[in-house]
Amino acid sequence: MAIVASLLLPALGLLLFGMDRVEDWLTRSPRPPRRTGARHGAARHLRLIRGGGRAAATAARTGRRSSEAA
Repeated sequence: MAIVASLLLPALGLLLFGMDRVEDWLTRSPRPPRRTGARHGAARHLRLIRGGGRAAATAARTGRRSSEAA
């Protein structure tokens, strides 16, 4: 019985420490968003093709596809 208790004591100590950290993490107030770059107010999205967003927006307005525009 004493062996089982001595083996469980470190595990329970780690569990108590971990739950304390999780509770502090969940109850803290949210941080303001980080503002990086010149366009920090703009929506962030991934651009895989250089100029792809402008070409797609132009094609959507004119109703053409890139293969028809050439």
